[in-house]
Amino acid sequence: MIAAVVVDVPSGSVNKTFDYKIPAVWEKWAEPGMRVIVPFGPRKLQGFILEVKSTSTVKGMKNITEILDPLPVLTSELINLGRWLAENTLSFYITAYQAMLPAAMKATYEKSFQVMKPDKLPDSIHPLLAGNNEITVSDVTKSNPDLLPLLQSLAKEGILDVVYKVKNKANKKKQKFVSIRDRALTEDQIQKLNKNAEKQKAILLELLHRPDGEYSLQEILNETGATLSTAQALSKKGILSIEEKEVYRDPFQGRTMKRTQPLLLTENQGEAIKPILHAIENNEHETVLLHGVTGSGKTEIYLQSIQNVLDKGKEAIVLVPEISLTPQMVNRFKGRFGSAVAVLHSGLSIGEKYDEWRKILRKEVSVVVGARSAIFAPFQNLGIVIIDEEHETSYKQEDHPRYHARDVAIWRGNYHSCPIVLGSATPALETYARAQKGRYQLAELANRVHANPMPEVTIIDMREELKNGNRSMFSLALMEKLKSGLQKGEQSVLFLNRRGYASFILCRDCGYVAQCPHCDISLTYHKRFGELKCHYCGYKESTPSVCPSCTSEHIRFFGTGTQKVEEELAKVLPEARVIRMDVDTTSKKGSHEKLLTAFENGEADILLGTQMIAKGLDFPKVTLVGVLAADTMLHLPDFRASEKTFQLLTQVSGRAGRHELEGKVIVQGYDTQHYSIQLASKHDYHTFYNHEMQTRKLHQYPPFYYLGLLTFSHLDLMQVVEASEKAATYLSKRLSRDSLLLGPVTSPIARVKDRYRYQVMIKYKNEPELRTWFEEIIAHFQKDKEIKDLQITGDLNAQTLM
Repeated sequence: MIAAVVVDVPSGSVNKTFDYKIPAVWEKWAEPGMRVIVPFGPRKLQGFILEVKSTSTVKGMKNITEILDPLPVLTSELINLGRWLAENTLSFYITAYQAMLPAAMKATYEKSFQVMKPDKLPDSIHPLLAGNNEITVSDVTKSNPDLLPLLQSLAKEGILDVVYKVKNKANKKKQKFVSIRDRALTEDQIQKLNKNAEKQKAILLELLHRPDGEYSLQEILNETGATLSTAQALSKKGILSIEEKEVYRDPFQGRTMKRTQPLLLTENQGEAIKPILHAIENNEHETVLLHGVTGSGKTEIYLQSIQNVLDKGKEAIVLVPEISLTPQMVNRFKGRFGSAVAVLHSGLSIGEKYDEWRKILRKEVSVVVGARSAIFAPFQNLGIVIIDEEHETSYKQEDHPRYHARDVAIWRGNYHSCPIVLGSATPALETYARAQKGRYQLAELANRVHANPMPEVTIIDMREELKNGNRSMFSLALMEKLKSGLQKGEQSVLFLNRRGYASFILCRDCGYVAQCPHCDISLTYHKRFGELKCHYCGYKESTPSVCPSCTSEHIRFFGTGTQKVEEELAKVLPEARVIRMDVDTTSKKGSHEKLLTAFENGEADILLGTQMIAKGLDFPKVTLVGVLAADTMLHLPDFRASEKTFQLLTQVSGRAGRHELEGKVIVQGYDTQHYSIQLASKHDYHTFYNHEMQTRKLHQYPPFYYLGLLTFSHLDLMQVVEASEKAATYLSKRLSRDSLLLGPVTSPIARVKDRYRYQVMIKYKNEPELRTWFEEIIAHFQKDKEIKDLQITGDLNAQTLM
């Protein structure tokens, strides 16, 4: 039998399958979807079997070296999905398949020198080997890099051989378990034990006090203060049985969630859930847009829809934006479905993600809650996919494969004949337009549960505050509300809109702004570390005390960071207890959860934060939401700036007054007359949608046009200009009259990591050949020997132009 294998080389020239012989010993169990190790040139590489067949035209076929999986890790559905994904996102097949698996299953490669002729080995090499037969290249590089040329020449002479090894990071966690072999015999043995054997006695008594069964050996040792050797001595005597078993890493550290019961749906919710239940009942693929104001009970609809799916013996995927994958959100699903839920998000370690993924593959769970990549969960009987906050831009991956989770969900929904539910208080314009056209079903939730009113929103123009002599970052109205909230024992949330608003260093005398030497962008000031940092390439430098340009001492940082807001709060409201949530305070594992739990338990009066506190949080005592710098995103070079501002303000306003207490929102900014801010304050999505659609139509942007984007980057500016001009000329001769070709132009961020960036944009309605043309352009420059190190990325449905 022969396996068609796609190998781990992300390159256009090998973006296909290669035939390998399956050794007779593995013929019966080698299946498509398994990971294998195969010889490829001088190297050994990881690959995936995509097909098993009986014939091949290839002469001198090599054998598969090793099969890594006892069962396929890619289902036949995921193999087909990978092909579709690679073709539709201009990616390599291997990149698409690796995106579907946890990081632990991606191979790492190690090169080493193996001794072939020990008698001819120079003396200088013996200390390196330290009695072994081989040494890895990485060890030589660390300890004695000067010897590398000598080792390479010895390899050419055949004294050493270069060996390539594939290392697998997928480690299973093992744990020792202990049990009593025979209760009566053990009671008898306790009497016979030597007086000095106190610890042996303690172990046996501890186990006798418990019901029969296996217990964690570590737990028993901790309980009794005994050592491992004591337990092993009892095992040798035949009294105890010690066995090592595989266990899952528990990201919830054994925490038990309080079970919750389904709530009685309101009339509004009952109507909204109907099309979803109808599709589940009739095994129909239907995309339903659940458009509900914040606090209208969308989560309860998700939970009851999933219950219907589980009752039919099927499985469910719930996608949540990474930023709102809060413990609170996870608890809701764990509370309803218990251990049937697996969770996948970036806060888990590589091992924890691997274990959660294996539970899915082994059919030990039937619900997955996770961020973008959870859409590839290897379920084989999918009954529903729910995408919460479907408007979030984080559902689009910005590097290969450039997929949008919504498109993958719809592909899988079609494959399994099941519904896809897109939920949002502020749907993406494209989604709502499709619902208006009838391509998606629309279910609206216009009111909050318990008929709670939407919070009252007040907009404050900070220019007026300045005119009236208020130089603080807090308006008088916001200060007043914060003070009265403190007196009443209520809680407040302060949200700082940081996107596009970095703290930078500026000299007031000469206007010098500290820039990154490798990227065309200003450095961001981090007070905590006293340094300036580039958020694109990671370059750092210490904060100057005088201007490097004119040596003036009047060099200050501008822009408002959460630390600065916290300092200001301490001055004006010293009695307020503040919890700050930003990248600095939530970088440690579990800190996110710790801070939110503290706030929920009333250990603070004010929660201050950025993006991460805008969504998915539900605190009964929060009555005030203050938004600082509401307008900063409006001035980014992004045609979706108004939409993102509207969405963000609507989401953050929705954190107030969700329960018995009435909510109030105060929005501060300098460009407060903008329609996105005005309409967000009225919670008026429909008027915003109509206004924004007119603007998009006028400027020929999505949803009226798709955006195709080719981005070129190179260390030499002239190479980038020349390549992008050639590509634009090639496309201009082929595009239809209805399409618009823009560029080549400099990218909004013109240089990143010393590489100059240019882009060519196509606005199109229907260009069936565009994918082929993009592929031809990319392939042409990859083969071009004249231009080395040119990087091109193509995106047929670009979400951002940055």
